[in-house]
Amino acid sequence: MPESLHTAEQYVEDVLSGKILAGEYIIQACQRHKDDIATGHERGIVHDPESAQHAIDFFQFLHHSKGEWAGEVFELSPWQEFILWSLFGWKREDGLRRFRTAYVEVPRKNGKSTFASGIGLYMFFADGEPGAEVFTAATKRDQARITHGEAERMVKASPMLKSRIGIVRDNLHVVDTASKFMPLGADADTMDGLNVHGAILDEVHAMKNRLVVDVMETATGARRQPLIFEITTAGHDRLSVCWEHHDYVIKILEGSLQDDTFFGYIAAIDEDDDWTDPAVWAKANPNWGISAKADDIERKATKAKEIITAQNNFLRLHLNVWTEQETRWLDMLKWNECPTNSSLAILRGKRCFVGLDLSTKIDMTAAAFLVPPAESKGIWHLLMKYYMPKDNIRDRVNRDRIPYDAWVQQGYVSATPGNVIDYNYIRQDIAKMAEELNIHEIGFDPWNATQTGVQLQEDGFQVVEMRQGHKTMAEPTKELEALVKSARLDHGGCPVLRWMASNVVVREDSNLNFMPDKSKSSEKIDGIVALLMALGRAIITIESESVYSTQGIMMVG
Repeated sequence: MPESLHTAEQYVEDVLSGKILAGEYIIQACQRHKDDIATGHERGIVHDPESAQHAIDFFQFLHHSKGEWAGEVFELSPWQEFILWSLFGWKREDGLRRFRTAYVEVPRKNGKSTFASGIGLYMFFADGEPGAEVFTAATKRDQARITHGEAERMVKASPMLKSRIGIVRDNLHVVDTASKFMPLGADADTMDGLNVHGAILDEVHAMKNRLVVDVMETATGARRQPLIFEITTAGHDRLSVCWEHHDYVIKILEGSLQDDTFFGYIAAIDEDDDWTDPAVWAKANPNWGISAKADDIERKATKAKEIITAQNNFLRLHLNVWTEQETRWLDMLKWNECPTNSSLAILRGKRCFVGLDLSTKIDMTAAAFLVPPAESKGIWHLLMKYYMPKDNIRDRVNRDRIPYDAWVQQGYVSATPGNVIDYNYIRQDIAKMAEELNIHEIGFDPWNATQTGVQLQEDGFQVVEMRQGHKTMAEPTKELEALVKSARLDHGGCPVLRWMASNVVVREDSNLNFMPDKSKSSEKIDGIVALLMALGRAIITIESESVYSTQGIMMVG
């Protein structure tokens, strides 16, 4: 008989096959794991089942302290085994753990706080780290005590742990290894001098600022393989650190970004699901039928249907839907289906429209080189160029968690000399492109760029101002959406543009025209704005040529 799969690996297979009902982000998390098993060694990561099992086995020493399972051994659900299997099993080439941050977002009643307490206990007591310092951390210490209190009760309920772990108020400790596990709040007298091996951040959506997250991240620098474990329900504040990490994880899971140090697991209904349909509720509740009870959720759903003010709470707390949020514009699954063949060799000599979105002097500038198809329903070909000040790239990588340095090495971004954008460098680069492409016209936003526009005109290019408003941007925005949906945009597979496309939020005017909104988009969208300017100018030119070809030019004598 064939050897049976480990519970965690079986969970992956059951999710991917549809045997376990799961939302899109869980499916992507499982696919990421499976893909990495197949090809991760090419990036220097491997999975160590023995180390993963060590963490899973530790939970056999833990007992529930409250509710219907009080006193019983903590039995991990398959989704929890999958998380442990990932966090403690994946290793780098040097043998140290791959993941340094984990973001786990699940609704209430899925046992997340108890699970987080168990992970904290493992890192403090059984992770083999001398002098381990582990903290449950929150904006206020009283909030941190909730998760830490569960850990204390687990220790008291286990004869083995109780015999080896000292317990005083707000402090679990092991004298022999000089390890400690404590609650910590930003309201404490000081958060300086920490040497963090593990941090458990529960209900991250409730953090009013990013102080705690930043302190924990900076305090792990002296550790070999630290882990910050964030667990939360969905929130509603798009300016929060929780939304930032939620959005970052989605980009990793869908492939817009690659970060081998960041683990993500988000359980939620899908965007097109009918939230009133009981058939979709299990997608958001991985502990469905265990701690997440169907009758309890049904009762709350009934209330939410009748009382409009209860709907947001139900959606957020039980179906893990971020409320009061803007909706991303482009369907990234459709984006993935677009062709990726564009190259300078393919486009050489063809008529090209350029969109130029010039940034402030310390930010990224984007130029889009767009070639229309010869026939009306053909493929549009696109080449993108990006520019950043060389001296600022490392700081931007550390601050934004965006791999600008890797994109420079891969040739997607050009690093201009100095610590401000060199506009002359960009002009020279456009001139080089003009040697290969037949540049018909350059569209640009005059804000920040009037001098450069004049200089490009002096260089012999036809330059047209495109101010950023619905009048100029609405039509190309609709057209780009249609091109992506019909897979008629060959974007060349550029990861920078894909990342920017995944960031775009649009705003509508009173006539239902829409355009990208930089102020509401989660991150940079300059490449998309440049593409829309190029597309806008191409549409106007093609339409005018079409009129002339069918009606002729009227001569007035």
